[in-house]
Amino acid sequence: MILASLRFRWAGFLGAFVAVALGVALTAAMGVGLAASAGGVEREPRRFAGSPVVVAGRDTLSVPVRRGPRTDRVDERLAHPHPVDRELLADLRRLGPVRVGGGPDAVGVRAPVGAVRAAVAASGTGARVLTGADRARVDPGAERDGRALVAVNAFLGTAGGVAVFVSAFVTASTCAFVVALRRRELGLLRAAGASRGQVRRWLLGEALVVGALAAATGCALGARGAPHLARALVDAEVAPPWFTVAEGLRWTWWPYQLAFWTGLLVALAGAWSAARRAARVSPVEALREASLDTGVMPPGRRVAGAALLTGALGLLLWTLWSDPSDLLKRKTYTTLPMLLATAVAALAPLLVRRVVALFPCPAAAGGGRVRRAAALARIVRASSGAGVRRTAAVAAPVLVTVALAGCLFGSAGTVGAAKAAEARQRTAADLVVTGEGLRPVGPVAGAVVAASAATAVFVPEDDGSAVVRAEARAVADPAAFAAVSRLPVVAGDVRDLDDRSIVVDEEWQRHRVGERVPVWLGDGRRARLRIVAVLARGTGDNGAYVTAANAAAAPVDRLDVRLGAGADRAAVTRALRASGGEVRPVDDWLAAAYPGMRHQTRLGLLLLLGLCLTYAAISLVSTLLMTAPVRAPELRSLRLAGATTGQLRLVAAGEAVLAVAVGAVLGLAVTAVGLGVLAVALARLSVPGPGLLGVVVPWSAMGWCAGVCGAVAVAAGVAGAWRVTRAGRAPAC
Repeated sequence: MILASLRFRWAGFLGAFVAVALGVALTAAMGVGLAASAGGVEREPRRFAGSPVVVAGRDTLSVPVRRGPRTDRVDERLAHPHPVDRELLADLRRLGPVRVGGGPDAVGVRAPVGAVRAAVAASGTGARVLTGADRARVDPGAERDGRALVAVNAFLGTAGGVAVFVSAFVTASTCAFVVALRRRELGLLRAAGASRGQVRRWLLGEALVVGALAAATGCALGARGAPHLARALVDAEVAPPWFTVAEGLRWTWWPYQLAFWTGLLVALAGAWSAARRAARVSPVEALREASLDTGVMPPGRRVAGAALLTGALGLLLWTLWSDPSDLLKRKTYTTLPMLLATAVAALAPLLVRRVVALFPCPAAAGGGRVRRAAALARIVRASSGAGVRRTAAVAAPVLVTVALAGCLFGSAGTVGAAKAAEARQRTAADLVVTGEGLRPVGPVAGAVVAASAATAVFVPEDDGSAVVRAEARAVADPAAFAAVSRLPVVAGDVRDLDDRSIVVDEEWQRHRVGERVPVWLGDGRRARLRIVAVLARGTGDNGAYVTAANAAAAPVDRLDVRLGAGADRAAVTRALRASGGEVRPVDDWLAAAYPGMRHQTRLGLLLLLGLCLTYAAISLVSTLLMTAPVRAPELRSLRLAGATTGQLRLVAAGEAVLAVAVGAVLGLAVTAVGLGVLAVALARLSVPGPGLLGVVVPWSAMGWCAGVCGAVAVAAGVAGAWRVTRAGRAPAC
């Protein structure tokens, strides 16, 4: 019975099949990418490719932390690795040829690895012995590649989560709509003696077969697509150039297991609610003829939708009150809009008629064409309001797509613009010199020059149960640095900074002026520094500040320059070029260092947007094509009333456009809530928001989403109407 039903109604299940298969394929491909970025890929060493053993100076900080009743050690990478000890280097030369190149932090050794390990252990310097693929850890750019792999992990995890969410949403919507269209058939089954359990098992069996076939198909597609995804990440400069994955099913088993069972679970979960609702269909439904949707929101869905909406709004407000900086993080502004959009989509049948009422009904004035157009518009409006299930099913994927586009692009653009505005407020410099290992330039006539370097400090928090790495700047002259900066100081004075003190921000657990905090410096030294100034939390980029003596190994990478009254800019620029760095006006430096939305971020969001649009198109096509045969009696009535075939197709196109407009309006409402809360969070953090509204509103992204969805919906609606009106007649149901 299940297989016969699938053969007869294959078109109705096609949308759910494609959605689950695509979701499984993406999940499998991204799982393979995650496995590769988490350590499955071994890059060949370059710096010491000819040396079988590499000895690297101490580059990690091992800190004891409490884990309940026991004490463990946590390793953190130092900001400034130590060079190989001279005495150890002499011992290594006695063991075999030693190759030195690329800096004093590591050397290559041609000697038995056991002897090298013994010499390193006897030295007590904390140096490391690397062999095999681990030798690549001391290659130039290894740390940059590590950060790139972390970015790959974050992107693939986010994309995989969005894929699972959207596929589950589309599958659940499709199953619910299929049950709504089959209520007369289900009523006949109930009238023929089928029990509720039999109806429920029948529909779940259909979902099981469709889900299993779609999941298997998706795993095969994912295996073929994973190498293409890896190459796309490399081409987009999200992953390092050497990043790759194995082709076929040879990489690792867990991504395919995870993808298959997730796809099957998504199919069953999407059908579960619809099956329970189908089991409650009364035999009286077999006699139903009216097209007007009544009882479109069962009590369970009302309660679930209201609870989800309350929970989403409550979580937004709680985060805004307790930790507004958390709203600026990608994981937060990605997940919360999903919850909010799902809640609104669940309540969409209650909102459809109210949103349709926002679109005015045209007056039937004017000539014949205008009068006929107005009549068609009134038919479209009335039909959309009467067919609530159909309109809500078309509007739901548009709502999710527009909401995700608005919230993701708007939040990323807003956070990026806020960081740029905050950086502009922090500096009073006129010129900025940047470069690796800048040379000192000495006093420059007519200008104040403040040199600084990137470093880090490690802070124990939560009573010694955690160690947090805080990015910092090491300044050579605190007075000069205070003259070229406008730091958002909330307590204390930056000019009091000396070799025994530190400047922190409000994000630190201890942030009271005069309090002493134990830290490990960027080179691993232990220090106890007094807080002399506290900065506002802001977007998280304010950081900490120490003196150059507390980061002696940090090379100067920036000179901030403030011109005095009447200073010769050209002469100052010539003097600054002696540092060997690039001299730029501060606005040019800010534009390069804080571009708003970074290129990699934009590409990642565009990929997510393409994914959402693909799922929206699948849902729209399947919904509208399924609806067309069921609406044949309605179309026949319009033909009997004098409507032409072309006018019927115009009605179908108008209904599709109106349903897409309803979804776009609801998506805009979700976006307004998400970006509005973000604007309030920036205000609470004392960060200037961009634009008049305090946020970046991605009108173009949302417009493209609505436009693409509208075009797909019109094409599918007209195609469905053409199927039932071809040969000049509408067939009976």
